[in-house]
Amino acid sequence: MRVILLVSKPTQTLSIHAAPTHPRHCPKVASAAREGHHVRESRKILCRLAGPRRDPPPQIVHEPPRGPAIRSRTEGARPPKTEGAGPTIATILRAQAERRNDTCARWAARALIAQAGALSPRRLSAAYVAEIDEHIRQSSYTHATKATYATAVRRTLRNLWELYEAPKLDRHIRTYPGLRPRNVTATDEEKARILAAAPDHLRLWILLCSDLAMRSGTAAKIAPRHYDPTRHILAFTTKYGATLTLPTTDAIDALIMRCDLGDPEPLARQLWRRVSRIRSKNPDTADQDSYERQFKQLRIALGITRRIVPHDLRRTTAVSMLRESGDVRDVQALLGHRSLQSTIWYLDHDIRPVSRAVLETIKRPFLIQQKEKSA
Repeated sequence: MRVILLVSKPTQTLSIHAAPTHPRHCPKVASAAREGHHVRESRKILCRLAGPRRDPPPQIVHEPPRGPAIRSRTEGARPPKTEGAGPTIATILRAQAERRNDTCARWAARALIAQAGALSPRRLSAAYVAEIDEHIRQSSYTHATKATYATAVRRTLRNLWELYEAPKLDRHIRTYPGLRPRNVTATDEEKARILAAAPDHLRLWILLCSDLAMRSGTAAKIAPRHYDPTRHILAFTTKYGATLTLPTTDAIDALIMRCDLGDPEPLARQLWRRVSRIRSKNPDTADQDSYERQFKQLRIALGITRRIVPHDLRRTTAVSMLRESGDVRDVQALLGHRSLQSTIWYLDHDIRPVSRAVLETIKRPFLIQQKEKSA
């Protein structure tokens, strides 16, 4: 019987495709034995070929690991570890991270919680703070937004250092100099034209932003519960949680008296409902956006090309108050600021040069005392 041998090059193995035959019954093997040439070697080869075919061992392929990619950290940083007893950074900053009336403080708290929320304040290191600083630097935020977020992170780090024995790491957050406040104020003519053409609900909102220097969001939420008709005052809470009481003007009183003081709805919204059907379901945000959009449309329709936003009315009243009273503390009380630095931010563009008469007036008591001593 003929035996066909096939050689596979990749694996260098031999395979047989014929029925196995015992070497003793093979005529070629018998003749080879008779001739006496390599009998034993031939018998071993044929016995090996007659056995079962063996497949090559499977190859082990090392596949890349599946799952989420591991985020690289700054050199020297370690992954957050769960601490034992004691509050963690996430526990301490949870209330700040859920604060609705302070976007910058909320952003700073969430950034620190994301980086080292499971650590105790004492285990906070500069590597985590450096990651937050680098994230702010590489973000697409404007220069002003980067400056405010960086300031909020530094303030939060200082609070952790002062109250919870954390390392002093606020110096690792860079500053963004060159930020200047907006210096636009509205003229009396512009305000008069806008108020004359505005409907009642928009006029009340503008007067609250202008005469009482309210923020646009706060003015949209003023309701009958904030108004005292006997004392003619408004007692409300500002954006940052400060309680403020301000007297109302005659123009504001006249518009408020057109509203239903028994209705809990905001005053400007009540006047708006009389002339238009309101479709918004969230008055806390939709009313403010609608008023600002109506204010812009009215300004353009009147031909006022200069860009004036509602917050400029608040700044205009602050500057007028400083020029009238000359005391920056009166401006601080009007704006409801806890920090005098926030008040100066509104007045930074209105700094006037020091006159010689003021210096002479300051020195006059000292000169009078010197004359009395010499006499």
